[in-house]
Amino acid sequence: MSVAEILHYTYADYCQWEGEWELIDGVPVSMAPAPVKVHQQLSGSIFMAFNQNMHEDCVDGEVLYEVDWKVNEETILRPDIVFTCEDEGKAYLTKAPKIIVEILSPSTAKKDETIKFDIYESEGVQYYILVYPDDLKAKVYSLKEGKYIKVGDFTHEVLDFADLTCSVFLDFAKVFKKFRV
Repeated sequence: MSVAEILHYTYADYCQWEGEWELIDGVPVSMAPAPVKVHQQLSGSIFMAFNQNMHEDCVDGEVLYEVDWKVNEETILRPDIVFTCEDEGKAYLTKAPKIIVEILSPSTAKKDETIKFDIYESEGVQYYILVYPDDLKAKVYSLKEGKYIKVGDFTHEVLDFADLTCSVFLDFAKVFKKFRV
């Protein structure tokens, strides 16, 4: 048995671990220490904005905070915020969310901008939003023909996700307002 086989983990192993982890292609990745206050405040602001700005006819839409998404037996991710429709998973997400938001920190930026970017793209997440707390900016990507295309950088604009089954919008001026001095 090779070292790679010994160090390859699955969802069953992941369920036994203590602490905060993600599992990427069978490799455990320790989550950063508890997010700093601005990260938590931005998460709360975005979470509330999604809930407040979801179309009232969207009965299957859910906004979730730090929920596990079981991509497959060897990859379990925990995005900061997800917007999903019609996911029937009870303990974790079973389908690709429609929107994923990651709030970057120095310890997670590289993983969020590269590894998770590639996974979310290949798994069909329709929108990926990277939030930069120091710049009060969000980079938004939309999936077109299997590849992410940058929609733009958002600081004060409103982004309408009208093309989703459950329509929702984000007003970045309101999301970032509290943090502007």
